[in-house]
Amino acid sequence: MASSTISYLWRDKNASQGFRSGVSLHSHTNQSKETLDFLANFGNQYPLMRPLLSRLERRSENNHGVRVNYAASYWTPPLTPKLAFDLETRQIEKLDVAPMVSLSDHDNIKAPMLLRTVPSARQIPVSVEWSAPYGVQSFHLGVHNLPSAKAPEWMETLENYTANPSDERLTEILAELHREPNVLLVFNHPLWDLYLVGRERHAFLVNEFLQKNGNYMHALELNGLRHWDENRAVRRLAEKWNMLLISGGDRHGVEPNANINLTNATSFTEFVHEIRREKKSNVLFMPQYAEPWKHRILQSAIDAVRNYPEFPQGSRRWDERVYHPDINGVDRPLSELWPDGTAPLLMTWGIALVRLMGRGPVSGGLRIAWSESDELRLALGEHDG
Repeated sequence: MASSTISYLWRDKNASQGFRSGVSLHSHTNQSKETLDFLANFGNQYPLMRPLLSRLERRSENNHGVRVNYAASYWTPPLTPKLAFDLETRQIEKLDVAPMVSLSDHDNIKAPMLLRTVPSARQIPVSVEWSAPYGVQSFHLGVHNLPSAKAPEWMETLENYTANPSDERLTEILAELHREPNVLLVFNHPLWDLYLVGRERHAFLVNEFLQKNGNYMHALELNGLRHWDENRAVRRLAEKWNMLLISGGDRHGVEPNANINLTNATSFTEFVHEIRREKKSNVLFMPQYAEPWKHRILQSAIDAVRNYPEFPQGSRRWDERVYHPDINGVDRPLSELWPDGTAPLLMTWGIALVRLMGRGPVSGGLRIAWSESDELRLALGEHDG
């Protein structure tokens, strides 16, 4: 029988007592390619934005001969693998437990492989967030602790499936991963309709996927960047399928993960066994999760467009972290496509507006306006503790 407990650090300051370790799952580094095709959807969803986006698109094509391709462009989070690892480590150490950090970038394992050359991060698991096509969308699956010697081979298998998807092959791959005794498979943010197929259709596909593959998935994620209501629905989904709940912060900016797992395991592999064999999970929500959700999403957006002069070259400015194919189809940062400050004025003003919203007086006012005191009350209720 699956046994998941959920606690909140703002209610119980001693929640970590009695545990040996804290586990940070699902966060991203600058090795993660984050798609920009949501901008095209944004224009379709909000017609008032379409003229603005169209003007930017014409400016790019007229000045640089490059037609905007949202699906082929992407941005990268600001933190390098080492900075991301250190950020997550520091938060856990403040709880007076030993830290374990599993970084899972989209569809690549570059971050953990790079970190394995760093003494302080040598034990990091090899993990990935796999965007697995399913029907009209993709599901994001956390694949943690791949065997090091076979990790490149596994990545090739996942890439081949992504290029040629089929339901039968997906089940075969998940069954093969499940047979790896030290691998942890997590269904990340299962109820987020990320591809805008419609809530009911998305829920149907989720349940269909779990009917076919639930025996191979080890937990459903309570996501640290999704809303209270969605995470409550995930909890009900876990009850329906008798599955464990597990943490997953999904950090893309510079705020550490808003939830972690507490465990008595002394290694990540031992933690995997606790989840898979003992079917026991202890999720701890950190104080930042109690902040208004809209405010946290805004802060994450601000993190993406801020400049970080103290960071390594290539991660300092927002236009060094956004990529688009040039006229020859080669991915290049916008700082090269729009050199010497020639970025369109509308885009510059848009970035400035997002930054303004993050400044003291404006940010504080928005935080009050977006208060979720009712949500906090429900989260601390009898059925959530």
